[in-house]
Order: sequence, then structure tokens, then C-alpha cells
Amino acid sequence: MNTRNPTALVAEDESTLRAELIEQISRLWPELTILGEASDGVQALRLLDELRPDVLFLDIQMPGATGLDVARQASGRSHVVFVTAYDEHAVAAFDHGAVDYLLKPLQPARLFTAIGRVKHRLGSAPNELSSVLDRLAALPGTGAPRQHLRWINASVGQSLRLITVDEVLYFAADNKYTRVATLDSEALIRKPLKELVEELDPQQFWQIHRSTLVNASAIAGASRDFRGRLQLKLKERSETLLVAESYAHLFKQM
Repeated sequence: MNTRNPTALVAEDESTLRAELIEQISRLWPELTILGEASDGVQALRLLDELRPDVLFLDIQMPGATGLDVARQASGRSHVVFVTAYDEHAVAAFDHGAVDYLLKPLQPARLFTAIGRVKHRLGSAPNELSSVLDRLAALPGTGAPRQHLRWINASVGQSLRLITVDEVLYFAADNKYTRVATLDSEALIRKPLKELVEELDPQQFWQIHRSTLVNASAIAGASRDFRGRLQLKLKERSETLLVAESYAHLFKQM
């Protein structure tokens, strides 16, 4: 008889909400082992294949790959609980056979109900979700791409300069400012890195450290220094950028 604890993966791009969701799940379902958490759709897809969770708590709208993309890969493999800010999405997912749904902002009573339903379904195979996802994709807002930041106003000395994001090689947190490095100059903006992560195209700008975002097209290569730390070499500038170990998976193929 298999008595192992059920497992889960939590995929939500809003870090505060993700932490709150994990905390509430752990309190209401202590027997559930949360194997991992994902902050974007690409990471969720990778962890889905790597961890093979029984349950997937999945935000519908995420950068990189949408929650619908991830759910298609999880179909028939994991029980899915959608997390959404859109009532029409949630109702459609629930009415057409998804395990359950949670609305933002999270309500403990609703999460308690969802957990109870998931527990009941753990004894059967996960749902095949193709028809559910087709209906969800047809709803307004689900398939529409996010509008990403295309230009910024930055201070260069006493002047204000308009910089397109395509010109930017990397952003680096610098005390109360964010430093913007281009091919031939640097500038400062007051927008914090956390906001830039949410506004920039995640396929163009990769977070490699809690204080650094790099333009993927500006990367020449990656290597380890004598301490074993992963560093990036840029095509157009001489400095190297340190990669935190939590982001090292982005460069496994380099």
C-alpha cells in the first residue's frame, strides 16, 4: 500500500502572493509536500518535468509561458488548481472539469474548500484538460500578450535621456536607483528592479541576480571563476556580471 505524502508545485509570478499561497497551503494541508515553486511559466514547465508533482497550483497569467501552456503539459499528469484574478476564467475552469480554482486575493475559506476537493480527487487519475484549456484560451484576456516596457526616461548628468529597452545591455540595482548600462554610457532611473522585472519582456531580459537584469542578446558567454561562481561575459562591454546560483539553470546549455 502506497502511503507517501502527496506532492505539489506552486507556480505564481507575484512573489508576495506565491509566498502567501505556500504559507496558507502548508497550514491547511500539512501532509502535502511542496516540492518547488516557480516564478514564471518556463520555470514551471521545467519543474513539472523534473518534479512530477501530484498537484499543481497554477497562475493562469505568467510571463515566459502562460499558465495555460503549463496546464497543457500537466494534463493527465497532475491535478490542477488554477489561480486567477478573473472570475470568468475561474468559473469556466471549474464548470468544465478542472480540479478547482482560487481567486485573487486569496481567501483562506476558499483555499480550504479547494484543498478538500483536491484531496477527494487524489484517489483518481488527473483530468485530461484539453477541452477546458481550449475554452479558457477563448476567454478575453487569457491569450492576450502582456504589453512590455519599450522605453525609459533616464538621468544622464543634468540631462534626461530617452532610452529604448533594446539599447540596454543590463540593469543593476544601485542604492535607491537602478543603473542602466548601454553600449557607450550609463544612466540612472528611479524605477526599482522589482518593477522592471514585471514590466520587461522576460524572454528578452533575464534576471540573473536579485540586483541584476541582463539583455539576453548582449550575452557573449558564461564561465566559472576561481571560486566557482558563474559569471557572464558581455559582447559589447568589458565588465562581467555575477549570476546567483538560483538563476544558474538559465545557462546550463552554454
